[in-house]
Amino acid sequence: MEKKWTDELKSLVNRVGGFSRANPPVASAFHKLEAATREGSVLDAKTHELISLAVAVTTRCDGCIAAHAGAAKKAGASKDEIAAALGTAIALNAGAAYVYSSRALEAYEELGA
Repeated sequence: MEKKWTDELKSLVNRVGGFSRANPPVASAFHKLEAATREGSVLDAKTHELISLAVAVTTRCDGCIAAHAGAAKKAGASKDEIAAALGTAIALNAGAAYVYSSRALEAYEELGA
């Protein structure tokens, strides 16, 4: 199934706008937090967006993917750079599953009386 990312981004803007009106203090705090990640940063905009896009994939956030894919492109990220960042996200997800698998076995051994 093909996603329409432009429509997703427009829909996201509408949805978060509704939330912002419903809970202005939290929305304001979120926007300040996001702005703080860029303020005085040693990361350039492209690197910031590549990291954001990789994290969006690991957290499975379609709205974040829509927002940060476009922002990464605007910041000058190439398709190869995006693919490399996404490869890191894939490896990290596999690594997390590997680490948590050992925790599941530990729980099994401890609880399996």
